[in-house]
Parts: sequence; structure tokens; C-alpha cells
Amino acid sequence: MTKKDAIPRPEARLPKGLQDISAQEIRATEAMLGTIKGVFEAYGFEPLDTPAIEYTDALGKFLPDQDRPNEGVFSFQDDDEQWLSLRYDLTAPLARFVAENYQAIPKPFRRYQVGPVWRNEKPGPGRFRQFMQFDADTVGAASIAADAELCMLAADVLEALGIPRGQYVVKIGSRKILDGVLERAGVSAADKGKHLTVLRAIDKLDRLGVEGVRLLLGEGRKDESGDFTKGAGLAGKQIDAIVSFVEASGGDRDQTLGGLKSLVEGSAVGEEGVGEVSAMHDLLTAAGFGSDRIVIDPSVVRGLEYYTGPVFEAELTAPIKDKRGQQVRLGSVVSGGRYDGLVERFTGEQVPATGVSVGVSRLLFGLQLLGKYQGDEVQGPVIVLVFDKDRMADYQKMAQSLRAAGIRAELYLGSSGMKAQMKYADRRGAPCAIIQGSDEKARGEVQIKDLVLGATLTSIETARNI
Repeated sequence: MTKKDAIPRPEARLPKGLQDISAQEIRATEAMLGTIKGVFEAYGFEPLDTPAIEYTDALGKFLPDQDRPNEGVFSFQDDDEQWLSLRYDLTAPLARFVAENYQAIPKPFRRYQVGPVWRNEKPGPGRFRQFMQFDADTVGAASIAADAELCMLAADVLEALGIPRGQYVVKIGSRKILDGVLERAGVSAADKGKHLTVLRAIDKLDRLGVEGVRLLLGEGRKDESGDFTKGAGLAGKQIDAIVSFVEASGGDRDQTLGGLKSLVEGSAVGEEGVGEVSAMHDLLTAAGFGSDRIVIDPSVVRGLEYYTGPVFEAELTAPIKDKRGQQVRLGSVVSGGRYDGLVERFTGEQVPATGVSVGVSRLLFGLQLLGKYQGDEVQGPVIVLVFDKDRMADYQKMAQSLRAAGIRAELYLGSSGMKAQMKYADRRGAPCAIIQGSDEKARGEVQIKDLVLGATLTSIETARNI
């Protein structure tokens, strides 16, 4: 066969923005999720699962990167020419579920859910197209106490995962306070495109810094790859007013609230937002959550369009370095906020709701760099080696007898000889290998090769049992 006639073969390559996950990483993730689940259960949330695929119109158009293909989601048409999309978060499917089952569920409805989500965004370091989220939401509660509770939940989750106080912070912002600042700066709420561009510019403060945000509030910014992001086109005084707002945070919640009151004075929506955050501050203080755990930070706005009131996020503040010793900035590992209009899209009636989401992959990455949740190697199974291929039934019986006794066991199913089988058992991390040739069979014995110590034991009693 000539090269011209060769059968074309696909290249074995992983798509950009996706990752393969090892057994060790899976076990570490499961251990972390178990801890988070315990905290969510302690707060009274109940589990729920929704499909990975939803009708596109049910998900809505709320993603930060709407300039990307398919407006940030992976979409396709079914046989009925209905557009379907992979969910980009767990909140939009929850809103659909609540609207569809509103009469049957208790109100408020409290649920938690864990699962993968997909975003058709430009991948980069630590930025994947598929990642896992773990959410807790309260639907049907207008009380600001529901938002305060989720901030407490976020703090308790991080401490349960082994992050001590002083090495994390939960930050509270408010869309209403921001609306008040924009109103005073002359940015009309009626111009939704410009308003949304401002939101997303501020949301990038932790990644781009103040100067990067200034560029996005102005004419725009070119990133390191040369891609240009068009800005909001605001005037210099408007940009100064917004930057002053995002830099108004302080360690003390009372002090920060005082500064915010002056920034929104005369704006009804802004003053309402300050009142809500002030009420959260009182509730948090009464529950024993001080400024050492939860602060007020106006720069927290969250990029998703559907938030309507308080927004919050948590980040790890401990110095984190990668394997090369380089400083790592993770950004938020927990985030959320109030979204009172999301269910209304289906029902026509406003249903108050608030929720919080744990960024599982990012949080686990940070915890592992801090030496936690390493996913310790699990000891491999006992390997039953195949000495005589015509006795497979005997060896299969041995493996099954070990399993019945509660011992993890595997029958070697390859076609290699004994030397290669021993090498296989070693690579599997097996504590020992079971060997029985015709001579051992005749004597009613088996050999047990200890792969840790390198010793070989002969046992008649074991042979009887297996």
C-alpha cells in the first residue's frame, strides 16, 4: 500500500479547553464534594438533578461572552428543528424546573446540585470549556436573610474544607448600588448594551486590574493575543466615578457602608441597595460572622446579566504557588447572588430567588496547591495471575472468592507471560499477586507474592478458602 492509498486516521488530540481526569483527581474531587455536601445538608438544602441539555430559549441569553460563537453556549438542532444547548450553569435549568413544577414544590424551595457545565468561550490557563459546579439555591424567599445565609454557607464550606480564617474572604456587592452609581454618573439604564458592558468590565477587575477596567470602560482593550474587546465608550468623568466606586471597599463593613451611602445619595435604587447590604451586615454580625470572614466589596458585580440585588463571591487569600514556585491568583472559588427575574421569564410573575455556586475544579486546584485534598493513591487490587491459560475458570473462581471476602481482586485478562504479568501487577499498585501453577494445584497450594516486600509465601489454607 502506497502513502497515497493509506487509510486516513484521526489525530489523537484533546480539544482545547477540555481535560482528561485521572483516578487520583476523581477521588480527590469526590472527597471534597462529600465535605461540601455535608455543609449544604446541614443548612437544610435538598438534592436535585436536571439534564445537561435544555431548550436554548429556556436557558436564555445571559452569558458574559456574548461575542463568542453561539453566544457562549454549545448548541445544536434536534430532528424537530428545535434548538438545544448544553447548560452553561445550573441556575437557568433550576428556574425552568421551578416554573414547570411550581404548584408541587414547597416554597421556599431549597435545593443543591452538582454537575458539569459547558461554555463556548475562549480557553486559557485555568479557564476550561467544561467544568463542574456545586450550587445551593433558595427560591421563593424575598427576605434578604436568604442572601446573608448563603454568605455564611460559603464561609462555612471553606472552613470545613480546611481553610482557616484569615486565608479566605467572602465579599458582598450589590447590583442596585452599582445601578445607583451609574445613574449618578449619567449612564442610562435604558441603554442595556452599554450598561452590560460596564458590568462585565468591572467584573474583570481581579484579572485586569484598575487600568484594564479603565480601558474597557473607555474605548476598549487589546489582550496579549492581539484580540480587541470593544469598551463601553464612557467619558473620563464617568470612568472616574465608577473607578472610585469599585475602590470604595474597606476591611470594616460599617466603614464601607458609610462610603457607599455618599456615593449613591439621591438615587432611589442605590439607596435601596445600601439598605439591603446594611441589613445583611446586621444579620451576619448577629450570627457571629465578622469582617474577618465576610466583607463588603463594591467591585463584586458578577458578569451574568440576570442578577438583580446582592451579589457575592469568595476567594482564597493565602499565598498560593504552583509547582514552579510562581504565584497563582485563582480568582473567586465561590460566587452567587440574587436573581428575582429568572423564573419570571417562564411564569410572568416575579419569583424571588438567590443562590451560590462553588467552582469545583478551581477550588480543588487551589486546595491541592495548599497541600489539601491530594487524592492519595488507593492501593490497587490483588491480581490473580494466569499460569495455565486452560484453567481460566479456576482463576476466575479465585478472584470471585476474594471479592466475596471483601478483598478487591482482579483476574489478569491479558495474553502476556508471567514476567509481564508480574510487571502489570506492580504497575497496578497491587499489594500482592496470587500464583497457582499445575504443581501448586496438585498440592492444594497457592503462592502469594508480596509485591511490597518482595517475598513469596506458600499457603495451603488460603488455597482451600479460594
